[in-house]
Amino acid sequence: MRLIFATVTIVLITLTSSHANDFWGPTGHRVVGEIATDYLKPSTNRKIKKLLDGQSLAYVSTYADEIKADDRYKKFETWHYINMPMDADYNAEKRNEKGDLVSAIEYCISIITNDDSSKDDKAFYLKLLVHFIGDLHQPMHVGLEEDRGGNDFKVYWFRKDSNLHRVWDSDMIDGNKMSYTELAQNRYYFSKNEIKTIKRGSVTDWVNEVHKVTAKVYMSAKPGDYLGYRYSYDYFSIAEMQLHKAGIRLAQVLNDIL
Repeated sequence: MRLIFATVTIVLITLTSSHANDFWGPTGHRVVGEIATDYLKPSTNRKIKKLLDGQSLAYVSTYADEIKADDRYKKFETWHYINMPMDADYNAEKRNEKGDLVSAIEYCISIITNDDSSKDDKAFYLKLLVHFIGDLHQPMHVGLEEDRGGNDFKVYWFRKDSNLHRVWDSDMIDGNKMSYTELAQNRYYFSKNEIKTIKRGSVTDWVNEVHKVTAKVYMSAKPGDYLGYRYSYDYFSIAEMQLHKAGIRLAQVLNDIL
């Protein structure tokens, strides 16, 4: 029995580790969902609660990662990111035939807005949409193909093995030891005019904007660097800004389609 338990534990740890650096960590995604809720129209909020049977945006925000271990959803693997050279514009790049963040968001919206879609399908793709708009604003999800969006850009975080992608996904965020509700309540401040500007543009406009942040992130460290307090002091505000923008834009999309 002990051997079986140990084996199962090792398998679970392996599965968890293999996906641990592929997305905003759970805390980041929940922050996006929580912030978005504050910007929803009352009518939109009611429709979301009905579709999700009362579950919150924060609660469902991690669903797209939770289903990664299920082979039935393998086709969604490439939907979480975009690979682009640093000098590229998304509109001029050839799209991934297997799909990427832009096509994923477009497809989710098409299902949610289709009157012929079942409630279950609308709910499923709403959960994915919440997640993908969050992913879009994580700078390393619009990173280079050669290092898998920073996953192969090895660094140390407080002397522990990490990579540039993971630092931005979860290391900085979780290092604050704050809950997602605390982070959402103390989010990066934007003025009313800035919020109006953030709401403008298309999904591809947002990709190109985030890609400029990606370039800054790549310049922020060198492979093998030891990162910690100083790095967080210099760059955590950018991560906070991206989380807040994601929440604003998620709400904007949901208000438009619901």
